[in-house]
Order: sequence, then C-alpha cells, then structure tokens
Amino acid sequence: MTTTEALVVTAPDVMELQQVQVPDPGPDEVQVRVGAVGVNFIDVYQRQGVYPVPRPFTTCSEGAGEVVGTGERVAWAQRLGSAAGVINVPRDALVPVPDGVDLDVAAAAMLQGMTAHYLVNTTYEIKPGDVALVHAAAGGVGQLLVQMITRKGGEVIATAGTADKLEIAQRLGARGAIDYTQSGDLAEKVREANGGNGVQVAYDGVGKATFEASLASLRRRGMLVLFGGASGQVPPFDLQRLNSGGSLYVTRPTLAHYIETREDLLHRAGEVLGAISAGELSLEIGGRYPLRDAASAYADLEGRRTTGKLLLVP
Repeated sequence: MTTTEALVVTAPDVMELQQVQVPDPGPDEVQVRVGAVGVNFIDVYQRQGVYPVPRPFTTCSEGAGEVVGTGERVAWAQRLGSAAGVINVPRDALVPVPDGVDLDVAAAAMLQGMTAHYLVNTTYEIKPGDVALVHAAAGGVGQLLVQMITRKGGEVIATAGTADKLEIAQRLGARGAIDYTQSGDLAEKVREANGGNGVQVAYDGVGKATFEASLASLRRRGMLVLFGGASGQVPPFDLQRLNSGGSLYVTRPTLAHYIETREDLLHRAGEVLGAISAGELSLEIGGRYPLRDAASAYADLEGRRTTGKLLLVP
C-alpha cells in the first residue's frame, strides 16, 4: 500500500487534493510514478455529469511516468484516476515512450494525438487535395490536426478566437484563417476562403456554437466530424437538415472506440510518438500546473485562454 496525493472530484465544481491509499498492483497491473497528467475537456464532461462517473473519483485519464521498480518510461490514455502521484495501470493500457521524447511531451500527446490521428486517418481519411475546416485550430487537438492534414496533402481552413491563435494555425500550415468572434456569417467566410466552395470535412470540437456553421460549410456529401463540445453539447436537430444541405454526413466519434484493441493502441500511439521523436510533429505545451492549481488549469481551458496542451504535474 502506497500513500499519495490525488485530485478528487466531490461535486460538479469541486476538486480537492486528498491523501489516498494506492494498493499494491494486481497481477495484470504495474505501479507507475506519474510524471505529468494531461488536461482534457473529457475531464470537464465527467465532472459535470455529461459523461456520468460515480463521485467521488480521481480525475484525468491521460499521463506518462516511470514504472516503479524498473524505471521504464510509459504513457497511457483512457485511464480514469490519473491525476495522482502514483497509480496502478493495466499492463495492456501502457505504451513505451521513445528515447528523446520527454515524459511531459508524451503525456501531452496521448489522448489528443491519438484523437487527431484517428480523425484524419480513419473517421474521415484525408486525401491529397482535400480541404478541411478545423475549429479551435490553436488548441491541443487543433494544432495536431492542422499538421497531420497538411502532411497528408490536404489543406486547412482554420478558425480561432484571436489573431495570435490564427497566426499559430497559419504557422503550422493552415491556408486560410478566420476569427470566429467577428461579425458575419462564419460559413460564408469559410466558403470565401475556399474559392466559393464548401469543404470536404469539418472537424468540430467546439460543438454548440459552431455546429450549424460547420454543416453550412460542407460541400455536397461532405462530413461533419463532431468530436467534442467545448462550447456546450449540440441539441437535437432535424435530420432533414442533412438532406437539404446536400446529403451530408454527421458522426460523433470517441477515442475509446478507435483503440479498443492492443494492436490499435500501439499503432496509433506509436505513430504519434514516433512522429514527435522524429521531429515531424510539433506539440506545444501551453501551461504546466501543480495539482493544487488544477482549478486554474480548467478555468483557463474552459475559458479558451490557452493554446496547445495543458498539463498537471504531481
């Protein structure tokens, strides 16, 4: 039994740093000393009850660290309870961290990196010449989407809320950049940036505030990939909207269904971490917060005051 600090959710708006007891690892587990923990919107959804989790629970699902006793460097995603100094993790949920990739970078890359990977390679496979709309393009997933799409020969029309954020997206390869806080029809601006045409795919992690504009930005038989709801959950809508828009597609994927097998997990994580190690994919860490300052980290995330990836450091 090991005593450690953990960030425990006791109510929708309450996170407490508590001393918890971590049992010895089971036969299919290893104990990991956590080096860094990723901050994600799924943590907010779980805390608020959008994704119900019985309270109290230790928050966060992603991180990296060293195996106790061996020092092996490992990373993981989809493991609720990661915001602690020491945790037990199933062996088959861990992936090796390549030499040359720091643990904080590995922690930052897992959930958002594999999300971007499945979005552009599987949910809608980007082909050379495709034009994609990427909302919140300076955020953690957004920056990775811009890079992965352009590496595959696609083009990106990026949206963000400030000039600085748009500059980041353009530096990473976005062809068009639109400030969605400015007045005017967002879908019209997207089409103007694409020579009057709709886009093949819209990657939308913002949700409620951008959903209609994303649909209206698509060309016939285009696909809206709704992978998050940073501005709130999208309300029910009339499916005839897809008909009138041009036989459109809408999907709501989640990472867990794309890494269900050990083979898929190793493939996606290996490609993401390998590209970072090779210098082919850059990842911005937008802030590091001690566990005791987690409330500030989530306030910054939910207030869209950050770029890149936020981390908690035990």
